[in-house]
Amino acid sequence: MPTSFGSRLGQAFGDYGQLCVGIDPHSSLLEEWGLSDDVVGLETFALTVLSAAVGRVGIIKPQVSFFERHGSKGFAVLEKLARAAAETDLLVIMDAKRGDIGSTMEGYFDAWLGQTAPFVCDAITVSPYLGFDSLKPIMSAAVERGKGLFVLAATSNPEAKKLQQAKVADQTVAASIYSELQRINEVTSEGGADLGSIGAVVGATLNFGSVGLHSLTAEAALTPILAPGFGAQGAELADAAAIFGAAKSQVIASVSRSVLSAGAAGLSSAIERANAELAAGLA
Repeated sequence: MPTSFGSRLGQAFGDYGQLCVGIDPHSSLLEEWGLSDDVVGLETFALTVLSAAVGRVGIIKPQVSFFERHGSKGFAVLEKLARAAAETDLLVIMDAKRGDIGSTMEGYFDAWLGQTAPFVCDAITVSPYLGFDSLKPIMSAAVERGKGLFVLAATSNPEAKKLQQAKVADQTVAASIYSELQRINEVTSEGGADLGSIGAVVGATLNFGSVGLHSLTAEAALTPILAPGFGAQGAELADAAAIFGAAKSQVIASVSRSVLSAGAAGLSSAIERANAELAAGLA
């Protein structure tokens, strides 16, 4: 049985802290870096960010859409990035937001987390909004392979409010997803691991009470939380403990534009500053 993703995530936290660097090759960022908005610029950008992340953080999160926008050649760059990252000690969370049913979801699993996956990675983001139970087969397969999933639970975009705040019995949809994840982690987690392998995506800029997550407490202490929204979107790394309270030790604080905008020359220093700010904010 391979070492669980949750165990490896805990190791990454211990070695490098809880910062995650997003690899988000927006066309505007390519321009700011003086790069062409094509696969040449894309590859230079992606591999430069990877190089700066190695030894400074334990986790990166490529945003798949910014590679996909360049078509098959963009996906080829993503494959190259994935292979290069696999030769480091970084954990790679592909921000793919896949979600489907049956054999279609099995195909996504093969592409991202399977034995011969071309986009080799440690975890992917997935959507539960075709029904939470539709994800259970891929959850089982991921755990068996020592891989992870991050399930969209409570996102901070305003368009999601009506759905995620809707009530199911006495819980919001977001809270019911979060509760389900904890139950799954209690069953599947590796003995002695502080974290499970099936995490939740919870926006750092969110009003947790509005979606029924009045407090993220030790009741769900096994569930890792992938938290976008730090940096350019408004949440401050220095406020991480205040935002997540008792769940602060479970949080992967994701930053992208706030460090990527430093450019190739300033990127390494920007990552180090962000990591130091987060460490202070979690103390």
